[in-house]
Amino acid sequence: MEKYSDNFEENVKYFGELVQPDKNFDMIVKKIKIAGKKATLFMIDSFTKDELMEKLLEYFSDLKEDDIPGSADEMADLIPHIEVDVEYSPVKSIVPLMQGMVVMFLEGFDNVFLIDCRTYPSRSVSEPWKNRVLRGSRDGFVESIAGNVGLIRRRVRTKDFRVEALSAGRLSKTDIAIAYIDGLADKKLLDNIKKRIKTINVDALTMNIESLAETLLKGSYINPFPKFKYTERPDSAAAAVFDGNIVVLIDNSPAVMILPTSIFDIAEEADDYYFPPVTGTYLKLSRYCIAVFSLILTPVWVLLLNNPGSVPEWLKFVLIEEHSSTVPVLLQLFILEFAIDGLRLAAVNTPTLLSTPLSVIAGIVVGEYAVSSGWFDPESMLYMAFVSIGTYTQASFEIGYAIKFFRLIILVLTWFFNIWGFTAGILIFILCLVFNRTISEKSYIYPIIPFNWNMLKRKLFRIRLGKEK
Repeated sequence: MEKYSDNFEENVKYFGELVQPDKNFDMIVKKIKIAGKKATLFMIDSFTKDELMEKLLEYFSDLKEDDIPGSADEMADLIPHIEVDVEYSPVKSIVPLMQGMVVMFLEGFDNVFLIDCRTYPSRSVSEPWKNRVLRGSRDGFVESIAGNVGLIRRRVRTKDFRVEALSAGRLSKTDIAIAYIDGLADKKLLDNIKKRIKTINVDALTMNIESLAETLLKGSYINPFPKFKYTERPDSAAAAVFDGNIVVLIDNSPAVMILPTSIFDIAEEADDYYFPPVTGTYLKLSRYCIAVFSLILTPVWVLLLNNPGSVPEWLKFVLIEEHSSTVPVLLQLFILEFAIDGLRLAAVNTPTLLSTPLSVIAGIVVGEYAVSSGWFDPESMLYMAFVSIGTYTQASFEIGYAIKFFRLIILVLTWFFNIWGFTAGILIFILCLVFNRTISEKSYIYPIIPFNWNMLKRKLFRIRLGKEK
């Protein structure tokens, strides 16, 4: 059946066979009478507002036969609710039901009425765990796409603000929204994003924002640099929209995607703009310097160990005069790299009550005893501590891990091929940075390539409001 017929019983039976309410305990089928006409309502229990449904049923019970109009559109207007749609296709009625809408059949009509009485279980708005700020707003995105759009719209009060709704997935349709300011956003990029979303051919976007990212930009993911910028802060998303960027929201995700992006965009933090220009500039430049520092610290140390004769007198302290460990330095650094990740994973997966004992145990095991037992040299522990701090100061987890992966590559090359290996590792890092492919097909290191000094100043320094142009 492509369209509903005039037969009420046949329509209800066919739709029931499609959605199988007898096999879904939370799907309610309510049979009522409206002005002497038969009516059947399909709804999902956990998605329906009980108070609103009670008022609607009370309203329907008071209707007289003369109150029922002849056309579906007039009947939709008669239903006392803001969002009521008319649908003539049984198949197209399934997704709204699964999204939480009430599907109402009414005798004498060859269509259904979709009443949006849904409400989703969700947590309250709170500050995001990753994108915390020292100063600024404390709200963050949640898992409701409608609520997230509202948080952005609250900050973007212009008639040119647009939010277009799409969906993706064969078995499970996932709601996607594209937010932008008409006239500022790149029209070509906008059309490209919408085209890619419409052609997504997967069963479902179960891992929400990451699933969407992998389907939007297909191809090799060997390059570890992030292709997209993510944020859980409404103020960051609103600022991106005003900059002419496009914000992509997906239902069930507390993070949104910002396009187009570059390495400078991903490295930015909200705190850069919640402090005065001098402080914001210091924070920006500090983060860039720390990123470079965490990339090359241990490889440079290994390079100096391999060439002790080339180390100047004032830098002799970096050399290991008396080894506490017989384990090769390269192996020590690799073990510590994985041990630090192990501690991080343990901290994430450890119940709160046990986190303090775990920290004490980790400090003892990975600290003094690790050195005194002969596993590690004190210098290895010290430099890896610096590197770990530098890695976790980055605004993006993806950038932190990209730096980590390249640091390991440079370490191995430096250990085996000395200065030539170090040079080759740095060159590989630069090439991966330059040739990282994004959905906009623009340079990942813009505004360096192509060079734009005015834009580069904005990326490197915190420019005073009103002087950005």
